[in-house]
Amino acid sequence: MQRVTPIFTVDDLPSAVQEHRAVLGLELVMDLGWIAFLADSAGAQIGLMTQDASAPVNPQASVFVDDVEDAYRLAQEAGLEIVHPLTVEAWGVRRFFYRDSSGTVVNVGMHL
Repeated sequence: MQRVTPIFTVDDLPSAVQEHRAVLGLELVMDLGWIAFLADSAGAQIGLMTQDASAPVNPQASVFVDDVEDAYRLAQEAGLEIVHPLTVEAWGVRRFFYRDSSGTVVNVGMHL
């Protein structure tokens, strides 16, 4: 596993970025207009998202792994609901979403 990041759904991305930067001292490391990631120098991150650009739901967490195809296979074998299929996204990641038994949606991906 490379990284685990909580993702908060927000109504106003610029305001949310400003608020979390002010309180937590995090730096903006990615902003696609609908999602932004803030991080500290040690690599701790939070994600802020209005509406996912290609998936039907917003995830509550993002987990980046070494082998997303293997994670996808394991999710299917575990009988988990796949709510966004394994997809190569325009912003350079291959990812899928699953929903766990409590309803939490997790984005699992890897950089291309």
